[in-house]
Amino acid sequence: MIENTNPAPKSGAQSTSNFTALVLAASRRGPGDAIAQIQDKSHKCLVSLNGTAMIERVLQVVVDTPEVTRIFVSVEDADVLHEVPKVAAWMDSGMVVPITSKENLAESLFAAVQDIPDPYPLMITAGDNALHTSEMLSHFCTEVSKGDADAYIAMTRAQLILDKYPEGARAFHRLKDDAYSSCNLYAVTSDKGVQGAKPFATGGQFGKKPLRIAKGFGLLSLILYKMKWLTLEGVTNRISKAIKAKTQAVLMPWAEGPIDVDNPKDYALVTKILKGIEGNRENAESEQDI
Repeated sequence: MIENTNPAPKSGAQSTSNFTALVLAASRRGPGDAIAQIQDKSHKCLVSLNGTAMIERVLQVVVDTPEVTRIFVSVEDADVLHEVPKVAAWMDSGMVVPITSKENLAESLFAAVQDIPDPYPLMITAGDNALHTSEMLSHFCTEVSKGDADAYIAMTRAQLILDKYPEGARAFHRLKDDAYSSCNLYAVTSDKGVQGAKPFATGGQFGKKPLRIAKGFGLLSLILYKMKWLTLEGVTNRISKAIKAKTQAVLMPWAEGPIDVDNPKDYALVTKILKGIEGNRENAESEQDI
């Protein structure tokens, strides 16, 4: 169990939803990760994007989300996060509490809900969701608060992404009603909902590796998925049946939602987007150092 069972609340938060946030920041590949290698880091989440470490960006967005009152980070070793001064300060103050990750995403989530007192509703995001904003997270939390499901999955329509970022093509889920991409953002509201993480023990990424659908949700689900005989609602119904917990999708009206930093192409695109929004902070920092 974690020692700090009551992390300090965020100053100025006026939340009625009281979501707990879990940020998954462990490294599956360590220093061998293609993104980590760009800047010779031990973890992908430590890589700087336009002058700010990826994990700091993700955590700042969570900190700024009024619906979130507690923040936990799942990582192999909290010392990794102390390499980022602002993140270290958040942890030292108790605003962000580290939890030791396990072998895979599913086991890490199971461990987290055991370690976090009264964890629900629990919003789950990832340390490479560098384009997420507090507005996106607030929208997601609000939609979850309206529902009655055990588990929620944030999705964006593929055309919304391609219209704004033609180079941002993902491994889209091409279904009967439309094509979609996952935003790598989830919520669970009960122990039943947590069971939905079991299929992610193999790493998820079902759009890129659809055979994992058969292992996680059954061969029939894979056939229906590949034949495009399922709508998005049909997919969540199949998931609900497989995990024995009601699952719903939340549509996110932002093209940036599914664009995480999963490979060097994504790194270049996300860096370009951030520089367009923020200006070139890397150059500004270099000039200050001269």
